[in-house]
Amino acid sequence: MSAATIRPVLSAVAGMEASDGAGVRMTRMVGTPQLRMLDPFLMLDYFGSDEPQDYLAGFPDHPHRGFETVTYMLAGRMRHWDNHGHEGVIETGGVQWMTAGRGVIHSEMPEQTEGLMKGFQLWINLPASLKMSEPRYQEFAADRIPVETRADGATVTVIAGTTEQGTVGPIQAGPTEARYFDVRLPEGATFAESAPAGHTAALIVFEGSITVPGHSLRLGGPRVVTLGEGDRVEVTAGPAGARFLLLTGRPIGEPVAWGGPFVMNTRDEVVQAYRDFEEGRF
Repeated sequence: MSAATIRPVLSAVAGMEASDGAGVRMTRMVGTPQLRMLDPFLMLDYFGSDEPQDYLAGFPDHPHRGFETVTYMLAGRMRHWDNHGHEGVIETGGVQWMTAGRGVIHSEMPEQTEGLMKGFQLWINLPASLKMSEPRYQEFAADRIPVETRADGATVTVIAGTTEQGTVGPIQAGPTEARYFDVRLPEGATFAESAPAGHTAALIVFEGSITVPGHSLRLGGPRVVTLGEGDRVEVTAGPAGARFLLLTGRPIGEPVAWGGPFVMNTRDEVVQAYRDFEEGRF
């Protein structure tokens, strides 16, 4: 058996202040001029504020086609609705994994008027063969998402994928085989985990700081740390501990034609998506 290869740091890109929806303030982590995408991950937004004016306007009705959205709530509540009759509330610690497929119109609106609203929304591409599939949802409350505790005090909330210790997340990620782990480390603790060779891998640091073998600098957040080739990830927490997402996924490797809320393979398909939306075929 060959020795494991630790994935090196390729880049460490700070998030960019942005707004979306009806003016919700957030930090865009992926989908910026500095980091346009990480195949199969198209975009990642980190929102977090205890000022209601930063989030109360929410994300009124808007369409999607051709990809998946993953909403993970760290604090607060978000109500979602769509034009196919699906409605619910994502509570603190819960996740919604929506496969937009051929098209949905939905809204995401805060359910509170004061207090902290914090979380992530990730966009994951779909291969051409699934872009026009039927929409579907996978939703799980915090008590349905397993938390793995490791000997050094680390905890791993397993949303999608399976850890090397055998903890299985509730989400079925499909062809991208995406892994989505929320990792907390106390001061000085080290997290080590397999990461499939050939898959994209990134660390989304949002609390504290980390170091990675072979990289001399301590990396704080909010920051995306992209990792190079290898089959293992190793991270050590800084003096204040650390919290980060570990994302890995099989690259799709197809052309990407992006038009606002639609992500297809060709420009003609994006134009058709707009036409279908305007003519009420979602």
